[in-house]
Amino acid sequence: MSDLLLVGGRVIDPASGYDQTADVLLRDGRVAAIGTAMAGENAEKIDVSGKVVCPGLIDLHVHFREPGQTKKEDILSGAQCAARGGFTTVVCMPNTAPSIDNAGTVALIQERARAAAVRVEITGALTKGIAGEELAPIGSLAKAGVVALTDDGKCIQNNELMRRACEYALMFGLPIMDHCQDYGLVTDGVMHEGYYSAVLGLRGWPSAGEEMIVARNILLAEQTGTHIHCQHLSSAGSVRLLREAKSRGVPISGEGCAHHFTLSDACLAGSEEFWKADGAEWANLYFGDRPLPTWPAYHTHFKMNPPLRSAADVAAIRDGIADGTLEIISSDHAPHTETEKDVEFDYAPFGIVGLEVELALSLMNFYHNGRLTLPQLLAKLTCNPAKLLRFSDGRGELKVGSVADVTVFDPDVEWTSRREETASKSRNNPFHDWVMKGKTSLTIVGGKVVWRA
Repeated sequence: MSDLLLVGGRVIDPASGYDQTADVLLRDGRVAAIGTAMAGENAEKIDVSGKVVCPGLIDLHVHFREPGQTKKEDILSGAQCAARGGFTTVVCMPNTAPSIDNAGTVALIQERARAAAVRVEITGALTKGIAGEELAPIGSLAKAGVVALTDDGKCIQNNELMRRACEYALMFGLPIMDHCQDYGLVTDGVMHEGYYSAVLGLRGWPSAGEEMIVARNILLAEQTGTHIHCQHLSSAGSVRLLREAKSRGVPISGEGCAHHFTLSDACLAGSEEFWKADGAEWANLYFGDRPLPTWPAYHTHFKMNPPLRSAADVAAIRDGIADGTLEIISSDHAPHTETEKDVEFDYAPFGIVGLEVELALSLMNFYHNGRLTLPQLLAKLTCNPAKLLRFSDGRGELKVGSVADVTVFDPDVEWTSRREETASKSRNNPFHDWVMKGKTSLTIVGGKVVWRA
């Protein structure tokens, strides 16, 4: 493996607070040196002046659909999406077919992941078949190498079973990641319960359906001492509950997704309503005189789980990320084929793709409007997820000796998101024709360039 010298970039390591113009030398899969005017005679030199050099981005919530659903995505195509988005490590959810509830399935995915462009980590199911009825063999999953436990896609409704899952997870040093959804409250809802669900005649999904489980998880985390991470939070009440619990030192955390801090339920009423009601500020900031993207009412590319919520909820998610209540940003990258999505709204599956737009949307929501500095924002995509997952190889950091996973991006370059311009097998991207600001230039995994713009 040849040496690689990144010359003249703004080097940011949120974990240590390092932030200055410098060169970065990568050698033998590790960061060999960080400084100025480094020689590196035998190294391939890449000029990254004017760009940001940071630890490789980490997304701890993706669905790569393998095994069993590879018409939507597979590990190799999903990894290419990650590389294009600047992500060097992704964490796959277990709601595959079959689900990842045994060591054999873990080994199968690990074998496939060896050929992937980025590092693919695996979560194990909390319950057999993610059915919420009987605990999966957590000990053997831990031994097989899963980095967390979750029934994502579903949520354990039996509180006693969830308590036992927490106790076992603690024994094996694994965090639990939970999809917070009370089925008794959500029932058959397909969009946020509020003004637009009434106008559109769609079955509503109340915020309390999420908040009830967030409250349950706070109580169980406090009782058992197990770290519970609440996935893809979408409501103001969830942020409020989490903020209070964290102030008391409860081992609880949460994440926000780009679609939940960018889009509102007005999207379901069509583009004209969204840009008039909730997207006007965004349009003024980033589109100027350029034409705004259009879409019809009931567009299934805006159907996701949890659903897009009210403008007040969107503001609360942004506030939670800005003040540190939500310390992690993820994509919930969930591919579906056009055939699956091109049906009546009630029957379309939940989910969108997001890995390739996540960085830009994060920059636009928090950095370009001054809500967070670049180091503060990048922490939510690097060292914070690495800390939750307890990586011990230096991932999430950019310092001498850490693994040579590096992302280089230009925070100011503008580009347009196109549904067809993707490495994914699927096209369910609600941000088609949106102007983006901030794009990956280089993605480096283990000292090897795996994506170059």
